[in-house]
Amino acid sequence: MKNRGWHVIYYERKDGASPVYEFIESLSAREKAKVLNWIELLEKQGPQLPRPYADLLEDGIHELRIKITGEQIRVLYFFCYRDFIVLTHSFIKSTDKVPPAEIIKAKQCRSDFLSRYNENDLRRLLHEDLS
Repeated sequence: MKNRGWHVIYYERKDGASPVYEFIESLSAREKAKVLNWIELLEKQGPQLPRPYADLLEDGIHELRIKITGEQIRVLYFFCYRDFIVLTHSFIKSTDKVPPAEIIKAKQCRSDFLSRYNENDLRRLLHEDLS
């Protein structure tokens, strides 16, 4: 059975702002290409993407681990509804461990997202995007 792949979604707040999208847009062309390549790798491999590329933090919150010009960039995400990966937000990691506040923020984004979208909503949106 062929894996049909994962669908990456950029979390949007209720005001329509997308923290990960805005972060990516702030990067240079070279940095942007690297981040998008890693997101594409995540989309292809999903939960099979190993360290050092990705890691499970806690309670279903994962991190995409990207190094750009000496800085440790982290994009936090979660899986939902069997086929979807939701990128919640990103930050520059400056400590050994991911700060608990960043994990809490990702959990809040997940709660908000899941309260607004069910599986049928996402499949309908995906179908519209593919049309």
